[in-house]
Amino acid sequence: MKLPSHDAAAREVPEDRSHRVMLPRRAPKAPLRQVARRLLMALLVLLVTVLIVWMDRDEYHDNANGTLDLLDCFYYATVTLSTTGYGDIVPYGDRARLLNILLITPLRVVFLIILVGTTLEVLTERTREQWQLKRWRKALRDHTVIVGFGTKGRSAAQTLRATGLSRDRIVIVDPSSKVIDAAVADGYAGVVGDATRSDVLLRAEVQRAHQVVIATQRDDTAVLVSLTARQLNKKANIVAAVREEENAPLLRQSGADAVITSASAAGRLLGLSVHSPSAGMVMEDLIQQGSGLDLVERPVVKAEVGKSVRETDDLVVSVLRGHRLLGYDDPEASPLQSTDRLITIVRAGPSEEPDLPGKQPVKLPGTSVSPMRRVDE
Repeated sequence: MKLPSHDAAAREVPEDRSHRVMLPRRAPKAPLRQVARRLLMALLVLLVTVLIVWMDRDEYHDNANGTLDLLDCFYYATVTLSTTGYGDIVPYGDRARLLNILLITPLRVVFLIILVGTTLEVLTERTREQWQLKRWRKALRDHTVIVGFGTKGRSAAQTLRATGLSRDRIVIVDPSSKVIDAAVADGYAGVVGDATRSDVLLRAEVQRAHQVVIATQRDDTAVLVSLTARQLNKKANIVAAVREEENAPLLRQSGADAVITSASAAGRLLGLSVHSPSAGMVMEDLIQQGSGLDLVERPVVKAEVGKSVRETDDLVVSVLRGHRLLGYDDPEASPLQSTDRLITIVRAGPSEEPDLPGKQPVKLPGTSVSPMRRVDE
């Protein structure tokens, strides 16, 4: 299989946007609203200056008639805040000059800041982005990196969200800036760049990630991403999707812990739906987290240690013991051990049936689903 140096879509990334990290941000305010807000602030500063001059008008001298009226106060405040300073009206008293130093000068600075607010806002925004990015990198730990935000990547993100993972624990990597813009609009942090390059994955902090989901459009790209991610993070759980089943062994050899063959899986679901439409609906329900029935992996609780699989409150499908996956009907699966993990079928959302006396519902760590009750209970 041919392994190109990078994905074809990555060649379309502009130079100024390659490898750029984009964090979710608040929706910007309307331009007219921002202009009106600045005008009101400037008017407020002007009125405060006029009030200060009016209250101390006896300490000012007008070269025209010697005294100041309200119009003269507005005139003096305007030329002073704009730093024009014609000199026809001047403060001659000590108190007036002190107020000019302590109050009028700061107001003049504020007024100028408002006038050049657009330029300063750009500089402030860049500084804020750099500070926010630095803080984000420092706090990011045990997160999930999703490479590729197409149909598969978006569905993976939605499933992770349904299992209780927050948006700020998911980082999207994609070579298309438009795709990353869409991911940022959904509340995810995004990195624009080719994920087969280590510097791009380092910007996504993959070296500290707990799991990596590879959902690229090409199988050869998925192999290179898996190799790069495994080189940077030896402990991460890497799950990858491939189109052709013949490429799955190669992807496992490149470091992927689990490989999903998207074309074959869809074909099997189609065949099952043709043979038994109801069974197909159940399978589709199981793979859609957050509604109907869900498959959940959870640890064995203290009360279940020593019991058989059938004595648990949940519908157990398999038991994960070390690196062995035992079926529910495997004799070695019972009794349950404290280090086991159970693959169970649960209902999404609270159970509609009331709890039986003396029985406590099993809490599923990291999920928002409730266990199913057996018919014989």
